[in-house]
This record gives sequence, C-alpha cells and structure tokens, in this order.
Amino acid sequence: MFLALKEIKKEKIRSGLIVSMIVLIGYLIFILTSLALGLARQNTDAINSWGVDRITLNSSANVDMRQSFLTEKEAGKITKNEALIGETSVVANAKGHKQTSAVFIGLKSNQFVYKNIKLESGRNVKKAHELVVDTSFKLEGYKLGSKFKLNDDKTKYTIVGFTEDAKMNVAPVVYGQLQTWRDLRGITVGPITSAVVSKNAKYKNTEKGAKTYNKQTVIEKLPGYQAQTTTFIIMIAFLMVISLIIIAVLLYILTMQKLPNYAVLRAQGIPSKVLVMATVSQSVLLVVSGLIIATLLTTATAFIIPASIPMAFDIPVLSAVGGGLLAMAMIGGLIPIKSVLSVDPVSVIGG
Repeated sequence: MFLALKEIKKEKIRSGLIVSMIVLIGYLIFILTSLALGLARQNTDAINSWGVDRITLNSSANVDMRQSFLTEKEAGKITKNEALIGETSVVANAKGHKQTSAVFIGLKSNQFVYKNIKLESGRNVKKAHELVVDTSFKLEGYKLGSKFKLNDDKTKYTIVGFTEDAKMNVAPVVYGQLQTWRDLRGITVGPITSAVVSKNAKYKNTEKGAKTYNKQTVIEKLPGYQAQTTTFIIMIAFLMVISLIIIAVLLYILTMQKLPNYAVLRAQGIPSKVLVMATVSQSVLLVVSGLIIATLLTTATAFIIPASIPMAFDIPVLSAVGGGLLAMAMIGGLIPIKSVLSVDPVSVIGG
C-alpha cells in the first residue's frame, strides 16, 4: 500500500486521468441503472402497491388485464383476501390543461385494494364521479377539486385525492369506482370486472373461462416491460465489459511504464510479492476513488433531477452495480501482474 500511495502521489496527472475515466464509466452505468429501475417501476408501481400475489384474468386475454373481462360466475367466490379490479385506458381532458393519457382502475370500496391506497393528500373515493389520481397530475397543473372528463364521456370527474407512485405501463393511474369502469367500457350486462386479485399466495380460480397467474407473470406480460428491461440489462452488461477492457488497458500501460522501476527494486532484493501487492493496491485505490466520486455525482443528480424524468435511485441495486464495477476493475488490474512477476532486472536495466 505504501508503494502504491507513493506512485499515485508522484504520478498525479496520470493517476488523475485514470480516475477520471473510472468516474465517467461509473457515473454512466449508475445513471443508466437508475433510469432502467425508474422505467421498470413506472410499469409496475400500481400493481406492487396493491399487495397481491395472484391475479385471475380471462383465459383468452393473453395475460393482459386491459383485454380481460370476467363475468360474476368466472370471477368466482370473493373472500376478504380477494378484490375486483377493472382496468381501462383513458385520456383526461380539461380546459387549460393538455390531454393526459392514464390508466383507469375501478375498485370496490369494501375490498382491500381500495383500503390499501396510500394517500399523499385528500381523501379516498366515495361517490361515482370522484377520483384519486397519481401525483404526476400535479405536474400538469391539477389540484384537489380540479375537474376533467375521461375520453368522450361528457361527465366531469372531480379529483378528491392524490396518491404517490401509482403508475402502470409508464402512465399515471386514476382510481375510481368499479361501476365507473363499467360505464367507461360501455358495459351494461355480462362482465363485472377485468381481474380478481388475491393476497393469498395459494389462491386459484377454477372456474371455466378464467385462469390464475402469479403477479410476476402478469408484470412480465405488460406491453413493453420485457423489451425495456432486456434492453437496459444488455446495455449495462456491455458497459461492464467495456469498462473491464478500458481499465485493463490503462493499468497495463501504467504497469509497463513502471517496469524499469520494478526491475531496480527486484535487483535490490524486493520480493515479487511486494511488487504485486503494490500493483493491486494501486488499482484498488484508483478504482475505489473513481467509484466514490461517481457515487457523489449520482447522489447530486438524484437531488436535482426533475420529477418528470423516470429515474429511481435504489441504494442496494446501485451498490451491487458498484461492486460489479469494482470486480471488473480488479480483473483488469490482475492482467499486468504477469509482467511484474516475469520482469528481469538484467534485461530491463541493461536494455
């Protein structure tokens, strides 16, 4: 460690450039990871907030809640562990506001999903034309008491409450009554719901025409969810490999430039083990310094990033990514070790 610190102190510019490269790579990967997490959460926040484990849909709906319609018979027996969910896509229209695409979720007030809604302000829905909406509506200028229409419906709906992190398919969720869902879909007879959700992990609907899935299966079938997730995973994986190559090349060049110094130390009787430890320690110090600065930049970004940008800064996940970067850097730092071990004082100094 002593030799590593002395070398870094002596070669300030060279070490600074390597740290700068690591900072840029680390910051880029942290930001991309946060963006991937943010987009993933905006696909699934609402479903996760319901606290359910199993979801029953129409067996012909291709695991898509929007395309699912269940009759009372297909919905089966509803206990205190189950709740009915009506889902449909809507567009909020109000004078003085731009149109906002949203997902309408119809609920029954005596069931657990309705009771589990965490309000940021206001109250829950009590009447037919009242809504609880995601806080992103505030960015469009809406507030408690604001009114807007849904699709071509002439009825005006009133915002009575705001709830945080209520998004599905990257669109804000609008909570209302289940009967309102029927009205928006133009249903007068037949279907009573889109889905039956249950917090019982062993729940299974055995009615003909209905099929029960676990929550993760439904999430993975959300439009665009798999494509977005896979794209970001591949991008981050490639950046990890690129970071390995860049760091390995930089450390290799740095080590090769120091071979004459190592040759002198070997001629003076310094064991190879000491030189190897100095090389590894220097790599660790440079990489850790770069990751610390990248973490600070990411933290600063988290405070200044606009709320409209879908980013989520998850400390455990980002820590795992940082650990992966450190591991990649360590692998890159081990590559020049062979040159250190095989250095010949006579050939290097004599040459």
